[in-house]
Amino acid sequence: MAEKITKRDKDYSQWYLDIVQHAGLAENSDVRGCMVIKPHGFAIWENIQRALDRMFKDTGHVNAYFPLFIPKSFLTKEEEMAEGFAKECAVVTHYRLKTMAGKGVQVDPEAKLEEELIIRPTSETIIWNTYRNWIQSYRDLPLLINQWCNVVRWEMRTRLFLRTAEFLWQEGHTAHATQAEAEEETRKILEVYRSFAEDWMAMPVLTGPKSEGQKFPGAVYTLCIEAMMQDKRALQAGTSHFLGQNFAKAFDVKFQNQAGQLEHAWATSWGVSTRLVGGLIMTHSDDQGLVLPPRLAPIHAVIVPIFRKAEEKAAVCAAAQQLAAAIRSLPPDPWLNYEPWSIKVDDREQYQPGFKFNEWEVKGVPIRVELGPKDLASNACVLARRDLPGKEAKEMGVPLASAPERITTLLKEMQSKLVERARAFRDANTLEVNSYDDFKKKLEEPGGFLWAHWDGTRETENQISQETKATIRCIPFSRAKEPGKCMVTGKPSEGRVVFAKAY
Repeated sequence: MAEKITKRDKDYSQWYLDIVQHAGLAENSDVRGCMVIKPHGFAIWENIQRALDRMFKDTGHVNAYFPLFIPKSFLTKEEEMAEGFAKECAVVTHYRLKTMAGKGVQVDPEAKLEEELIIRPTSETIIWNTYRNWIQSYRDLPLLINQWCNVVRWEMRTRLFLRTAEFLWQEGHTAHATQAEAEEETRKILEVYRSFAEDWMAMPVLTGPKSEGQKFPGAVYTLCIEAMMQDKRALQAGTSHFLGQNFAKAFDVKFQNQAGQLEHAWATSWGVSTRLVGGLIMTHSDDQGLVLPPRLAPIHAVIVPIFRKAEEKAAVCAAAQQLAAAIRSLPPDPWLNYEPWSIKVDDREQYQPGFKFNEWEVKGVPIRVELGPKDLASNACVLARRDLPGKEAKEMGVPLASAPERITTLLKEMQSKLVERARAFRDANTLEVNSYDDFKKKLEEPGGFLWAHWDGTRETENQISQETKATIRCIPFSRAKEPGKCMVTGKPSEGRVVFAKAY
């Protein structure tokens, strides 16, 4: 398997697709632009979902579900959103098929809908139309709702996980009595996303607002987390939007405040999607295959019994099962949100140990345990870490009695090392530039995050994007107060912003 994976430095795009294929994560479906998420890929998404769902609930949010179909008139009530998503909408125009002799199934022309239905590209409109019935008084607020669902955005150029016509995500939609509460919510969720990205995905991110040109259609402003992939391109990994009263006004959502006056509610929305799986791949994986941060790995450790003779099999496999049971019986760990450790014993007889080692390496299992007759004779095993190369990865002669604790320790060490390595890579590929010529040169080589002065206008932002394909990824909260001059126009700049080519 591994030898078929294209090297990153040879063709990064093909390397990514090879990882997705060989690790058994997803494949293209027969529906244009859509993907089939395979069990191993979906298990990663389930772990992302489980961890984030806990974080949402710990901050007071609850889950609900809203319709897949949105009347076209709903979308047109918020003009900026309608304009922003118009070219990506899939539209349902008929509600029935009919069979034609010798011609198969055809759309029944008599079954045309009176009003077309949009397959949700996002759910602000259908949700705020619903909130009109739920919100009457300040006592009904705040309303903190999240939903896990699929959405459709008709993309012309697709790539598995990163950009598909249909994808899975969560979208939060909250309503508040005051602007201050809604803005606090917007920042709170951004911190949830930052914490999840860095603590669970081991993917360091920049946080801050998007530019006006990059914000969500219909938002007053958008906050984002922005990560760097190994090809030095940026990935927008999550967004949190302050919507002001735009949607409350569009759908006439009013409440009686404590003074007895009617006013419109204040809104936020926020979301992350299955593109996070693509982010995991591109942040950590290597030329041998997938590398997963242990906290999100579907399998934390695989135990491979090694035997040649029938009489060896029973003893070695029994010891492997005992070790697996010992690891699973460890006390619940808050590091995993008290979920059990996931351990697999690969005792398939039809495959040689070398094949198994390679298969689990490609699939990104963090720890491999080798256990053969000689190991058993010394009451020990061999541990191998997925994130380390060659002989450096192996730890020989680990006593079986202490192996469970040692394995969990190594998993936590690996998680920390992955985020440290990713942060060091990002920092090493972050540069300041002061002239537009230098910007264009460094964007191509060495690439990465370029901090540059910008005059704050849409015109200049559009010019840079059209001429270089780079966009403003983030206006980081962490940026220093450094007045300067725009690298393009020479006009005053309040501070540097982060440009990059992006997915």
